[in-house]
Amino acid sequence: MMNTEIKRMDSSHIKALSEIEKECFSTPWSENALGDELNNGFSRFFVAECNGAVAGYIGAHSILGEVYITNVAVSEAFRRKGIAEKLIKTLVEFCENEGMEFVTLEVRRSNKAAKKLYAKMGFREVGERKDFYENPREDAILMTYKR
Repeated sequence: MMNTEIKRMDSSHIKALSEIEKECFSTPWSENALGDELNNGFSRFFVAECNGAVAGYIGAHSILGEVYITNVAVSEAFRRKGIAEKLIKTLVEFCENEGMEFVTLEVRRSNKAAKKLYAKMGFREVGERKDFYENPREDAILMTYKR
């Protein structure tokens, strides 16, 4: 059985998160970009550790009660174990406690698994952004959670 612990991101996580970024995204965030979030007062980043290994993370910016998820990433070796769901739940609960009005994110139109997960977590499709993604170019579906 896997013991999953959700923690606030700190500098010890940056290298592992950078590797997960490279694994999961065609335009990954660099170690420097991830590290910069540690000093950003608007950032809300949480990391999932499974049996001591960094398995994934979620990042968001919270501004005046509005929360914008920037990244949700789980390493291939840890997928389909409920980690992304735990990360999303943790972020939403944390932001609800801060008085957020809504949480929003973009997801690739073709990413059926992610869209299904977000819908399960209470997010609803509210729009789209044409040609939002590159490598490959693709529209994004905008999804929002309101409490």
